[in-house]
Amino acid sequence: MNRGMGLQINSWFERYMFMLIPLSLVLGVLCDQILLPYVIFVPWLFGFVTFVMGLGCGVKDITQAFQRPAVFLTVLVSSHLIAPAIAYSIGAILFGPTSPISIGMVLFTIIPLGVSSVLWVDISRGAVVLMLALVVIDSLLSPVLVPSMLLLLYGESVPIHTWGMLKDLLLILVLPIVVGVIIHNRTKGQAKPVLAPVLLPLSKVAFVGVVILNAAAIGPYVRQLNVGSLVVILVIVILVAGCYVIGYMSGKLFRKERIVMCTTLGFATGMRNVSLGLVLAMQYFGPDTAVVVVLSILIQQPAATLFYTILQKLNMIRTSQTEPTSVP
Repeated sequence: MNRGMGLQINSWFERYMFMLIPLSLVLGVLCDQILLPYVIFVPWLFGFVTFVMGLGCGVKDITQAFQRPAVFLTVLVSSHLIAPAIAYSIGAILFGPTSPISIGMVLFTIIPLGVSSVLWVDISRGAVVLMLALVVIDSLLSPVLVPSMLLLLYGESVPIHTWGMLKDLLLILVLPIVVGVIIHNRTKGQAKPVLAPVLLPLSKVAFVGVVILNAAAIGPYVRQLNVGSLVVILVIVILVAGCYVIGYMSGKLFRKERIVMCTTLGFATGMRNVSLGLVLAMQYFGPDTAVVVVLSILIQQPAATLFYTILQKLNMIRTSQTEPTSVP
């Protein structure tokens, strides 16, 4: 593939990802009967996406998050403690604590930070390297965080296949990232730039493929959504918006770099690795829970666009201030 063409294709994917993901969901649901035989390839596609992500991050980049423990702990608390507690409380009150809808809401808040958040942080002039490090570390911790939070919130009331989930997370998330990071260090960071024209567009295609195939797997259940589902949709809209707000407000704790941290932590907490959420929901909780994750995908990207627009207006107001706008 021509180098320039490959990078242009990747740039096109990044520019229109907010549209491609919802369209992929619709396509997967509509073509479920044709695509169902290919759902078995989802773990491989997902592993490739996480490998490419790890390829762009070295050990030094990862340690940056640990060099700023306050930021790292703030993201963990806001993303995986406060947000799940709110999701559980809302779900328990409206639908019952162990209903598939409630579990789907909680699952959305405990899955790792979304890879696409790095793209949004980049165009919003946030702390890109820090965001990438947070995504990688959060993904590496997911085999512990996801089962632990589910057990903490549900205990024995919901059957949780802890070891199976742990194995899947290690194989499709942790192992590819570790391999990518090792190659990054061995090649002194040159592997990804050299292979970028091929790997980057292919990783975007794989990401879209994961969404399409998972949508196909739950196609029959999505088509059963009716007017009564509007309440569920509204609740998920509130939950996703609430995650952005939690992240934005937590960024205000860092007064010396408030604009950058509000931007970075807002996207970090608001955007989750919903493809992984779909895989886990389908594998361990069933299609009813996966439908909630699908709805979260539909809402998450438009919400990111809205959050970006709001940030632009807020930052324009602050341009006259002397507040620093970068992370040292």
